[in-house]
Amino acid sequence: MASGSYVRGPHVDAFEAAFARCCGVSHCVGVANGYDALMLALRAVGVGVGDEVVVSGHTFIATWLAILQLGARPVPIDADPDTMLIDPSLVARAVTRKTKAVVVVPLYGQPVDIERLRAELGGRRVPIVEDAAQAHGATMRGRAVGSLADTASFSFYPGKNLGAFGDGGAVVSSNREIVASVRRWANYGSTVKYHHDDIGLNSRLDELQAAFLTVKLAAVAEWTKRRRAIADQYTQHLASLEGLMLPTVAGGAEPAWHLYVVRHKARDALARELAARGVETLIHYPIPPHHSKALAYQFRGLSLPVTEEICRTCLSLPMGPHLTSAEAQHVVDATKAAVRALD
Repeated sequence: MASGSYVRGPHVDAFEAAFARCCGVSHCVGVANGYDALMLALRAVGVGVGDEVVVSGHTFIATWLAILQLGARPVPIDADPDTMLIDPSLVARAVTRKTKAVVVVPLYGQPVDIERLRAELGGRRVPIVEDAAQAHGATMRGRAVGSLADTASFSFYPGKNLGAFGDGGAVVSSNREIVASVRRWANYGSTVKYHHDDIGLNSRLDELQAAFLTVKLAAVAEWTKRRRAIADQYTQHLASLEGLMLPTVAGGAEPAWHLYVVRHKARDALARELAARGVETLIHYPIPPHHSKALAYQFRGLSLPVTEEICRTCLSLPMGPHLTSAEAQHVVDATKAAVRALD
C-alpha cells in the first residue's frame, strides 16, 4: 500500500512468475476473476460468435456462461458416472467442423485425463482449455493441472484452494500467442498505452491481491497434502458403508480435493441427519446448467442423465486444511450414523 503501485506492478509480476512455475508452464496472466480468465482463454484459442465449444455437462454454470458471453454455443457432454468429470469417450462424436475448443473441468479438484481425451479425438487438433477454478495443486501422471491442456484458467475467489482476500483469476499457458492475446485483451486491447488494437476489456489482478496470493502460494503444497490426508481418512473409513457412493479417483490422478463429494439416493435426508449431528454439508451443484432458468430455453429437450443423477444425489462433506484429524473423524462417525439411520 505504501508503494503507490496498485494495479500493475512488481507484486503482480512476482505472483505471475511464481504461479506459472507452480503450474509447470512458461507464462501466467493475472486477471480480475476466474470467469474473465476462462472467457479470455477461450477467446485466445479462437472462440467467437457462432462457434461451438464442447463442454462438461456437470459443472458450475459459469463454465457455460463464459462460452455464451463470446457468442458461441456450448455443446454439453455428459459426465462419467464414476469420476463425475467429462466422459472422454463421448467427446469425439460431439466435435464438428464448427468446434473451436473443448472445455474440460477438473471439478472438485479431480484432474481430467487429457492425454486420454486427445487419444479419443484421434488426429483432430482441437484446442483444449481447462477450467481449473477448483484444481490448484492437482496433478495427472505427475504433471500439474494448468500444464495439461493448451491453456487453463484459474479462480482465486476466497473459497478456492488458493484464494485471495477478494477476487482474482489467471490464465496460464506455455503458448506465447495465447498469453500475448490474453494480456492484450485484458488491458482494453492494448499493449502500448493509448494504442488499442482490439476491442478488449478491463480485467486485471491488482497489486494487493497479488501480494496476498504470493504469500499464500508458498503454503498451497502443504495445504494440498493436508486435504489429501483428510480425503484418505474419509475414504478409508467410509468405503464399506452401504448406500453411500464415494468419489472415484482416476488412475494417475492426484486430486487437490477442493471438495469431497459423496452421493446418496436420499441426499436431502442425509444432509438433515448430518446437520442433526453437527456436520454442515453443501450441494455442488443442485441444478445442472441446462435446467437453470437462464439457459433452459436454449437447451429444451437436452438429456444428460448422468449429470442429472449426480445433481440429485451429490453432497459435499467438510473439507479443508483447517480440519483436524479428530474433526474429520467426527464427520466419519456422523456419516456412518446418518447413513444407517436412513436404512
